[in-house]
Amino acid sequence: MAQRVLPLPRQQSFCPPTVPNPFVHPRRLSAGDKLLTVLQGIILLPLRAVCMAFLLLLAWLFASIATFRHPGKGSVPLKGWRRRMIQTTLSCLTRTLFFVMGFQVKVKGKVASLREAPIFVAAPHSSFFDAIICAPTGMPSIVSRAENLSTPIFGTILSSLQPVSVSRQDPDSRKNTVTEITKRALSRGQWPQILIFPEGTCTNRSCLITFKQGAFVPRVPVQPVLLRYPNRLDTVTWTWQGYSLKELCVMTLCQLFTRVEVEFLPVHVPTEEEKNDPILFANRVRQTMAIALNVPVTDHTFEDCRLMISAGQLTLPMEAGLVEFTKISKKLNLKWNHVREQLDTFAAIASASKGGRIGIEEFAEYLKLPISDVLKELFLLFDRNGDGTIDFREYVIGLSILCNPANTEETIRMAFKLFDMDEDGTITADEFASIIQSALGVPDLDVSMLFKEIDADETGKLSYDEFKDFALKHPEYAKLFTTYLELQRYQLDMSEEEDDFQPSEVKHSPVRKTTVSETTPIARNKVCPEGTEEDHSSNSDKKDD
Repeated sequence: MAQRVLPLPRQQSFCPPTVPNPFVHPRRLSAGDKLLTVLQGIILLPLRAVCMAFLLLLAWLFASIATFRHPGKGSVPLKGWRRRMIQTTLSCLTRTLFFVMGFQVKVKGKVASLREAPIFVAAPHSSFFDAIICAPTGMPSIVSRAENLSTPIFGTILSSLQPVSVSRQDPDSRKNTVTEITKRALSRGQWPQILIFPEGTCTNRSCLITFKQGAFVPRVPVQPVLLRYPNRLDTVTWTWQGYSLKELCVMTLCQLFTRVEVEFLPVHVPTEEEKNDPILFANRVRQTMAIALNVPVTDHTFEDCRLMISAGQLTLPMEAGLVEFTKISKKLNLKWNHVREQLDTFAAIASASKGGRIGIEEFAEYLKLPISDVLKELFLLFDRNGDGTIDFREYVIGLSILCNPANTEETIRMAFKLFDMDEDGTITADEFASIIQSALGVPDLDVSMLFKEIDADETGKLSYDEFKDFALKHPEYAKLFTTYLELQRYQLDMSEEEDDFQPSEVKHSPVRKTTVSETTPIARNKVCPEGTEEDHSSNSDKKDD
């Protein structure tokens, strides 16, 4: 029998990203590089550490003077000599600090004035050294965690920049942050310019991930700022998997010099359409920056980082948790907590496999069923790229598009009616085994373990409530059931076509054809009556993804 063509077109928008994991930076220092770093560090590290300490103390002194007895504690902007002191002295000290650390800074483009662009948006954000942008931009305000303001020395310097503080304890923190950014951006020069890294987390600069909307909600012009680190040895990239902060600091200070390029692109003035749609505004700015950097864009976000860390805790490869959460959540209406729960289930299935992927064997073992045509077809529906395995991203999409829509009250009632052969309102072990065995074409299949898992009250019979509760917790079975019905209809259609069009000698050839309709006439009579038009067009549980 020819393989059935699946009526599910694959949307390009659900294709895997061009950069699988932008949050990892492999350790690539050779033995020679490590030896050279050590030899240079013997001299450079102590000298630079002393100079840095002196410059930081000096910056703390000027910051303390600028903020001394200033009312408001961040709620009132610095004015007059206070602001000029910050812009001149701290800007000069920041340039000197990075020079002492060995940074060679090359600036391209023209820096926009406060009236031209109240907000700078910088990307890609890949290191704590990205703060070097503050020097050429005149020490703008930044977005920082509230906890950083209480750090000795550094907290005073940070406070002098009048940052927009974010509190993790405040449930309305995100809303309050956007409100504060908007207030400052529309203050007509009362507050300094704001520097924002819209990606919200560090990447390896291989792409631009999703821009958060905070910088684009005020509907004011923004100036894109690009960062490049064109060095043979990358000792600055700080990602979720790679060198630690201390290791990067030491390695960078042990280099003779570290090149960095800061490029200011032309100011992006939003159109009326962009003013009314911050997402569109952010995406167009991101696309402009990606073209200038010659890198792709992906829909990864900080939430992907959280899933990546959770995957590592579940002994999965960390990249297994990356699903491009922004795209998946919007298209499939999913919450992070729900995806996190699905990750637990996925980890339980994939625990026996290598590489954090589910093969057909693990899939069958999880469902407590043998590998059959019905199971293979369901597996193919999940396996979007056809590589013979299911990764976590495919699993989430499959549950949302295939299984959950199929797992309706109507489908569950239909399945219960199919299993309840004597129509007494319960399903016995024999009835359950009979339908499963015939559906999968395995007459001697032992399904007692699956039956016991569904039989919560251990009465030896399944009530509708038990059956429904299990189906809701395991939506894969709903799609398996509807796939079984579709295969039954398809095989009936194929047999009718062969009877109508094949030569008589082919009709009577002793070829064994395993169809569900041959073995379970009850299923066909109760659920899929033969000879109706509905048999040929029932795809209600599927939708284009």
